[in-house]
Amino acid sequence: MLVTIYGIPNCDTMKKARAWLDGHGVAYAFHDYRASGLEPETLDKWVERLGWEVLLNKASTSFRALPERDRQGIDAARAKALMIANPTMIKRPVLDFDGRLLVGFKPEIYAGAFPGA
Repeated sequence: MLVTIYGIPNCDTMKKARAWLDGHGVAYAFHDYRASGLEPETLDKWVERLGWEVLLNKASTSFRALPERDRQGIDAARAKALMIANPTMIKRPVLDFDGRLLVGFKPEIYAGAFPGA
């Protein structure tokens, strides 16, 4: 099974998710979208499957730093543009595996996704 975890290395939630994967012997590729960016096509697929509301992290420092007028009236196109321009606005981590996507980290959800790990 090919597992890819998307995020940034210094995020505490990312560290917890990667530690869980490492501790349970789940091999994965790490995609640092701050360093490598994120293909618009990948984000489009995520938005189609999950909805932009799930992916846009309105609690992020990057989002809160936007002027008030830019934080209002967000739709799918605007949300995607914001996330492509500044991937740190994407909730972390995004785990892509076996045709599934998980956003965020909760040990019990990872345990259910990787039974026997």
